[in-house]
Amino acid sequence: MKKIFPNGMWPVMLTPLEDNGNVDYLALEELINWYIEEGASGLFAVCQSSEMFYLSIDERKELTHFIKKISNGRVPVISSGHVSYSLRDQIHELNMIAEAGADAVILLSNRLATANESDEILIERLKQIMNELPENIPLGFYECPYPYKRVLSTKIVEFCVESGRFYFLKDTCCNIEEIKKKLEIMKGSNMKLYNANTSTLLESMKYGAAGYSGVMANFHPALYAWLLENWEKEPEKATYLQDVLTPCSFIELKNYPLSAKKYLAEEIGLSVKARTRKNIADYISETELSELRQIKELSDRAMEFISR
Repeated sequence: MKKIFPNGMWPVMLTPLEDNGNVDYLALEELINWYIEEGASGLFAVCQSSEMFYLSIDERKELTHFIKKISNGRVPVISSGHVSYSLRDQIHELNMIAEAGADAVILLSNRLATANESDEILIERLKQIMNELPENIPLGFYECPYPYKRVLSTKIVEFCVESGRFYFLKDTCCNIEEIKKKLEIMKGSNMKLYNANTSTLLESMKYGAAGYSGVMANFHPALYAWLLENWEKEPEKATYLQDVLTPCSFIELKNYPLSAKKYLAEEIGLSVKARTRKNIADYISETELSELRQIKELSDRAMEFISR
């Protein structure tokens, strides 16, 4: 019997970098511990927030291994990182992630078929991948927005559920009707849906979503952890918190992940440097800094309110 992953808040992890661009493992250890202290139920390592498209396969494997080691069984660690175009290369990458000790290997929906290719083609390639990964490794899907977003159809979700090998879906469709359809198919199976979209989060929980796995867990994860744990017990506070979190989430559209690293350094006090490989320049404007300060102030007020 494979492990059923816990409900709750699953941060999409950042990759701290040193000034020379190398991975900063001291800052990463601090970051891992912060996520867990803030209430993370699990960690999504090596994803788009991790700048996986700018990391070598050796770096992706080492990150997975290190995060698994430092988490030390406190929470499960899932990981992706198959960024190649060739299916053969993707299978190699996914096996390396499995070897690194990930509790689940997460597939990117847009890697298995181009935008104009059918679900049938995607499923055939998915079968090839599944045949060449260890059968005891739980699998998941991530509807990664880059280089294009491929939302899983009901047909693909049905295939995943029927296979019995899928346990996790990071859903980015941002559409409650589509989420409801997926949840209906997943009902009673091992597969769980973790919503990446803040504005539909509370409503999706009412229909059976397992939790949140999105960008804003890099800003105020404790608020998401509280919402996911208490939305049924304290519905009025949950509604208030949802109304606060949604406008705050618009910051993810601006200069991310640099903005999140700057926020963690300046507003939280972590040793994460404002360095990225993704951004052309590691520059945050005064206006953006002001916005980050205001998010911290609003987050503190929200935490004070829900703690009464």
